[in-house]
Amino acid sequence: MENKPVKSSMKTTSVKPRNRTTATRTQLDPDRWVEVANDLLAKEGVSGLRVEVLAKRCGVTKGSFYWHFKDRQALLDAVLEQWKLGRIRDIEKTTAVTPGNERDQLHYAIEVYGASRNRKGMSIELAVRDWARHDAQAAAIVEAVDLYRLECTRKLFVAAGMSDAEAKSRSLLLYACVFGLSLMHYTHFDDNLADLKQRIAERIVSS
Repeated sequence: MENKPVKSSMKTTSVKPRNRTTATRTQLDPDRWVEVANDLLAKEGVSGLRVEVLAKRCGVTKGSFYWHFKDRQALLDAVLEQWKLGRIRDIEKTTAVTPGNERDQLHYAIEVYGASRNRKGMSIELAVRDWARHDAQAAAIVEAVDLYRLECTRKLFVAAGMSDAEAKSRSLLLYACVFGLSLMHYTHFDDNLADLKQRIAERIVSS
């Protein structure tokens, strides 16, 4: 009797691999961690930047954090560095000008740095400045950014026809005004705040 191969009556069932999101934990890139940290910094200050809180906001475990950062201080360093580079890019963009339009650009700088234009950005700015009050590294970065800001606007004032001494005074006055206003509550001080701010800006910029 001839032996014939016996066909199995069982159907072969393909086993699908487990979903990668369930097989492995979500890994966020460092930029995402810094982005979430900035959101938290704006609301709670540097004391609110805790690994447990950040991980919860990102929907991951603390282990994901340590894939990218040695410790909390490494994250804080990254937040400061990103803030510094971002502010320098903004300063260069805000103060870039073609010859003959210096005064218009100075007015634009005053408008851009007004708190009402960018509330989140100003909240982060104030949080970093508060951080700098008790942290030497943060203080050094804030000073570097401030000096760069002052120098860029000083050049604009000089290009607009002012002496170097006058340009330095106006540059410092400009930033003292925009950052000072961000700390004050003056909504009911004048019926036409837009016009009031325009008059202030004109006094800072005019020769």
